Amino acid sequence: MQTEEPATPPKAKPNPFRTWGPLIAIVALMGLVFAMGWHEYLSLEQLGRNYATLDGFISENLLVAILAYALLYIVVVALSLPGALALTLAGGLLFGWQIGGPVTVVAATTGATIIFLVAKTSLGETLAAKAGPSINKLREGFQENALSYLLFLRLVPAFPFFVVNLAPALLGVPLRTYVIGTLFGIIPGTMAFSFAASQLGTVIEKTNAEHAACVTANGEAACPYVIDAGTLVSKEIILAFAAIGVVALIPVIAKKWSNRHAAA
Repeated sequence: MQTEEPATPPKAKPNPFRTWGPLIAIVALMGLVFAMGWHEYLSLEQLGRNYATLDGFISENLLVAILAYALLYIVVVALSLPGALALTLAGGLLFGWQIGGPVTVVAATTGATIIFLVAKTSLGETLAAKAGPSINKLREGFQENALSYLLFLRLVPAFPFFVVNLAPALLGVPLRTYVIGTLFGIIPGTMAFSFAASQLGTVIEKTNAEHAACVTANGEAACPYVIDAGTLVSKEIILAFAAIGVVALIPVIAKKWSNRHAAA
């Protein structure tokens, strides 16, 4: 006597709100920020104009200021807003590189992880379901050396931060690998810019004094307010990051070289 095998329960359909809701919320918040012009406050100009006020507040409310800075940084990164570099410099200037650097690293990693999870849940799963052979091959190749590739992308400042946040989600990088690669990959650049920001206080004070004198003599309309922070980002710093990024790719290059010679 044959017994009937139990019927396989149908797969539950994915919840559209769970899949697309977070992404829609992120896009909506981005649109709100740009529509209200709030992103314009994330600039060196605003930092310079409000430097004395911010410095005074921080001296009396250090813990609250650190938490507010970390939360703001998380939101800026999670919403892929411009101004992360200005915020990094602000953290090093206002809190010192010893505090500003580590807080920025943790906040940036947290914000990047949020947008990574949102993109992976919506766009990443959709791409995986509809990907052709060429896309699947690209995904498999990236996943095979995901940590080295991610470290390279984080270390070399030639790639926009928000692009590096999204690309691994579309290429199926595991969450653990992404967090480790992001955390350690942004430490050199973040600490370097936070340390360099210690020189920014002198630049801001000089700019504020010259601007005030110009306004007194010529009026506000004739005196544009500009902070020249170009000296903080030198060619040598960029080349140093590029060199470190190449070092991160050495395991990938060695592995491909070994596999090629083994096949030969």
